[in-house]
Amino acid sequence: MKRFVYVNDESCGESYCDNRVSNTKYTLWNFLPKNLLEQFRRFMNQYFLLIACLQLWSRITPVSPVTTWGPLAIIFIVSASKEAWDDYNRYLSDKKANERKVWVVKDGIRGQIKAQEIHVGNIVWLHENDEIPCDLVLIGTSDPQGICYVETAALDGETDLKTRIIPSICANLSSDQLGKVKGVLECPNPDNDIRRFDANMRLFPPIIDNEKCPLAINNTLLQSCYLRYTEWACGVAIYTGNETKSGMSRGTAEPKLTAADSMIDKLTVAIFVFQIVVVLVLGFAGNIWKDSNGRKHWYLMYPAEGPWYDFLVIPLRFELLCSIMIPISIKVTLDLAKGVYAKFIDCDEQMFDRETSTPAHSANTAISEDLGQVEYILSDKTGTLTENIMIFRRCCINNTQYGDDSGDALKDTRLLNAVSSNEPDVVKFLMVMALCNTVVPIKSNDGAISYKAQSQDEEALVNAASNLNMVLTSKDSSSAEICFNSSKFQYELLDVLEFTSDRKRMSVVVKEGGSGKFLLLSKGADEAIFPRSNPGQQTKTYLEAVEMYSHLGLRTLCLGWRELEEGEYKEWSKKFQEASCSLDNRECKIAEVCHSLEQGINILGVTAIEDRLQDGVPETIKLLRSAGINVWMLTGDKQNTAIQIALLCNLITPESNGQLLSINGKTEDEILRSLERALVIMKTTPERKDLAFVLDGWTLEIILKHSMESFTRLAMLSRTAICCRMTPLQKAQLVGILKTVGYLTLAIGDGGNDVRMIQEANIGVGISGREGLQAARAADYSIGKFKFLKRLILVHGRYSYNRTAFISQYSFYKSLLICFIQILFSFVTGLSGTSLFNSISLMAYNVFYTSLPVMTILFDKDMSETTVLQYPQILLYSQAGRLLNPSTFAGWFGRSLYHALVVFLITVHTNAYEQSNMEEISMVALSGCIWLQAFVVTLDTNSFTYLQVILIWGNFVAFYIINLILSSVPTLQMYTVMWRLCSQPSYWITMALIVTIGMGPVLALRYLRNVYRPSAIDVLQQIEQTNGPTQTSRNVESATRIYLDQLLTDLRRNKGSIHQPLLSDSVASIR
Repeated sequence: MKRFVYVNDESCGESYCDNRVSNTKYTLWNFLPKNLLEQFRRFMNQYFLLIACLQLWSRITPVSPVTTWGPLAIIFIVSASKEAWDDYNRYLSDKKANERKVWVVKDGIRGQIKAQEIHVGNIVWLHENDEIPCDLVLIGTSDPQGICYVETAALDGETDLKTRIIPSICANLSSDQLGKVKGVLECPNPDNDIRRFDANMRLFPPIIDNEKCPLAINNTLLQSCYLRYTEWACGVAIYTGNETKSGMSRGTAEPKLTAADSMIDKLTVAIFVFQIVVVLVLGFAGNIWKDSNGRKHWYLMYPAEGPWYDFLVIPLRFELLCSIMIPISIKVTLDLAKGVYAKFIDCDEQMFDRETSTPAHSANTAISEDLGQVEYILSDKTGTLTENIMIFRRCCINNTQYGDDSGDALKDTRLLNAVSSNEPDVVKFLMVMALCNTVVPIKSNDGAISYKAQSQDEEALVNAASNLNMVLTSKDSSSAEICFNSSKFQYELLDVLEFTSDRKRMSVVVKEGGSGKFLLLSKGADEAIFPRSNPGQQTKTYLEAVEMYSHLGLRTLCLGWRELEEGEYKEWSKKFQEASCSLDNRECKIAEVCHSLEQGINILGVTAIEDRLQDGVPETIKLLRSAGINVWMLTGDKQNTAIQIALLCNLITPESNGQLLSINGKTEDEILRSLERALVIMKTTPERKDLAFVLDGWTLEIILKHSMESFTRLAMLSRTAICCRMTPLQKAQLVGILKTVGYLTLAIGDGGNDVRMIQEANIGVGISGREGLQAARAADYSIGKFKFLKRLILVHGRYSYNRTAFISQYSFYKSLLICFIQILFSFVTGLSGTSLFNSISLMAYNVFYTSLPVMTILFDKDMSETTVLQYPQILLYSQAGRLLNPSTFAGWFGRSLYHALVVFLITVHTNAYEQSNMEEISMVALSGCIWLQAFVVTLDTNSFTYLQVILIWGNFVAFYIINLILSSVPTLQMYTVMWRLCSQPSYWITMALIVTIGMGPVLALRYLRNVYRPSAIDVLQQIEQTNGPTQTSRNVESATRIYLDQLLTDLRRNKGSIHQPLLSDSVASIR
């Protein structure tokens, strides 16, 4: 489908939407129904709504409906208020953008209007530093060459300035003509591809009459970008409002379900099934008791003949009584906890990068606990493991290598002499370095020249050429000037054959100012340039140079050129123009035409650029691998370069202790045989030997097509992999393979080419690097340096998982405790489904009495951060889900049943011979629950702060204060109850008995386990209690140290038995 935009034509704009931007989710009229609909999409909310509705039936409800309606209303109000506040802020932001004043030109007359009043076809006039209000096709600028500069960081996260040029058809238009121009643009319908715009433009008389001119993305100004270093620019509005590329890119990311959330969902289903079984059994037994015994007791007032549905009354009453088995507040509690985890990450000063003033940031507040369960890290190399500061180190020109002795070609006297003597091959080599790029030279007021580049490699090459006297002094869309040894040379820039990840090269066609010769200048990866070299040229020396430089960990590029005949160029230019004007499959057609010209290239030489490792990378990778995390490196670099970087950063082990398996071949059969051979070695090699495999993008493509299953098995066996020459799609495919098996993956990168991988992974981490913020914007977490990953995973991830494990299981425990007491009470009330507790007590128990103490766990640390980083192997406990699984939940389930028996039996027996009413027995049982839970939380808290003590025991005191106040209200059933109980010694003796009998066995079992079967965590906690935080292991007794090392070794050795793919049974879940 196409869109035809008529320039300066008011009738055109009426066919399309105006420029009003709307990012709001709701309106004033649809907020309540739409928000309620979203809330009730969740099964648990539907379930509790059903329970609340059943409680309105007075015949079956054992308690007041307020016990469910109250908490349900609070949860809905909290969630709705948060949504409303977020949407209101979006509305204010939209209002500010829509009412901003902009200049437009209509029939030559300039005027100001609101941004929301712009229509398709209007000519918009911009001034320096203006924000671009909609998507425009650039038709004029203040620069005589038709160039302007835009900052696109808000759109794609890239901080470097981009050059935009006017179409050739508009090159000679004056500023007066620009306001009156008429024409038509043929462009595609709106899409979200910010890298591509395939369109054509034609202008109408009387201004100019011309053939259609192709338009590309470099002819556009996109919404949300800023005009920089340009006095003014104007453009035709082509996409407006939410139809701009920025607007089409907006969207809500699919929510990710953590491994812990997945386990909680399974446990909820299990409890729900158990609840249904209990309800059916008790309901059936209750009906039998009613028919056999109940009707004999006149005071129960059972009718002789009930309605047809009478058999449902008791089961439904038990359903309402047991509905609190599933804690209504668990989701709100966990959401609040996860929000606090995210704030801990944001406020961590040890993850603040002072070099770039970049703090860590949590964009996704819902998945912090997954950080503590990461099994695979897939990392980009350039800018992620390395600094992305490119330094020109060596080169090979005309079979001569420079920089080998000093390590710096710019100081090599042989090269300096060759430059000063105008050696032809060296001059051509430097000319290609200076011209074959997208670099923009910017002159300061004092005449100094600096360079703005979209690629760090290009900037390094142009700066190196400048240091060798080949200075790029000026450049625009049609010409460039270089100064070499005090002589100036002019070049006409005819065409740019742009770099793509598929082509892996770029070329420019220039015309020399003096001789009029047509030259093709090319640079690119060795596998993209050497196959297109002149068949008669010897390239062995260059191949050897590439091999040597890559072994040194340097990034290589090959440079070449060839002279074109004028006729050859003109014939090719027509084909290139036709391909550029095509609206269908333009990219492929352009690539095909470019390929036809890039043949017979004369290789001039090879450049080698150093990209140093970031500080702390080797130590971080070593620590993460010690924690049982498998680390893969995915890069677009050459294999040898990647291997050297992997050795430097402790990713792979030298040959004495490790083995690197190369999967390659010249044919498909060779590749598949190499894969099977590597798989056999992986299976048969002893575990103590560190194995890794290496492959490239072409090999991976063959394997995924023909032997996906074998590669998946290899991936599961390998702790380390080096994947070279990877495209962005292939990086995402590798992440997808590991996710399909069920492993929990983390992808980390710093550039736009890493976004697909980051979004595909369970957890995406972006580094705010020199390539911009695109990866950081797309990620769940952003950090300033790779080294901060160890704290993100080992400290924040592990603590978050531990806390979520306790909070979720404790929430079930407190609900099961009160529910089991209700069930036990039913056995002494004729299985009638009568509630022991009054409605106020039940609601307060769920919402207030038991919610605050559990929040103390948000600040709990089972051991110090120093110890965690010193013994990273303990992450294996959270990786394997050892703290939240059916086994640990069974322990909490058993504890709740045991505590319910203790509370109920002691309460009943201590009050059996006293004249106690129901309200007093109910309050004694409720008090016992509160006492037990205060001690449970205290016992499971490892570190105490003043806030934690206040939350636990302050809440405990508040329980008595609130109930004493309620007992003072004459209109309530609880009138005088708590006052009477507190004045009786038997009440306090009962509480002491409940705590002693309830907590005694728990403490005994814990003591026996710590003495006879301690875990590594128990041992480390004991060491910390004895010696303080484990700054060093020198203070640890040798016997304890040996035992601890043995535990950690056994934990690693037994990883296979306890540590299956974390999500293997929930692959289909949305993550």
